[in-house]
Amino acid sequence: MVDEAKRPNAKADSAREEVLPLLEHLVRVGRRAYEHAMPPGGLRPRHLIALKLLSERGPQTQQSLAEVLTLDPSNVVGLLNELEERELIVRRRDAADRRRHIVELSPFGEDELAVAHDRVSLVEDDVLRGLTADERVTLYHLLQRAIGATPPPPCDAADEPHVPVSRASR
Repeated sequence: MVDEAKRPNAKADSAREEVLPLLEHLVRVGRRAYEHAMPPGGLRPRHLIALKLLSERGPQTQQSLAEVLTLDPSNVVGLLNELEERELIVRRRDAADRRRHIVELSPFGEDELAVAHDRVSLVEDDVLRGLTADERVTLYHLLQRAIGATPPPPCDAADEPHVPVSRASR
């Protein structure tokens, strides 16, 4: 075992080792607060990420969504099926290549995304209340940079169970 005091950058290494457990803890706290703020059977984080991506980037192919979301294509199909069942997205064949599907946010999806965004903002305000507005902006940019620095392994969408919900139950 290496003596921590003798290692170069021992202080930096110690701080670095503590980042992931802290992030994991913050994610758990945030997820619990998020789940409490959202209606039962409401949008899950992965739904929001996909809808926000479509809102910001416009219509996308299923393949490009899989790449950006770092999801296996079969998991993207499942995710999009859930969103389509809720009438939050529209899928259509690409006129240039009938084998491909183009996915876009529906008008109802835009409305639901706005409502969910308001709820998420309240949760973030509560979870990150110990940070100033400037610190939150810095945290956001640091996390964006960390995410973009290396491609993460594909996420497993099967981590979250499928909960079918009809529009009428909201």
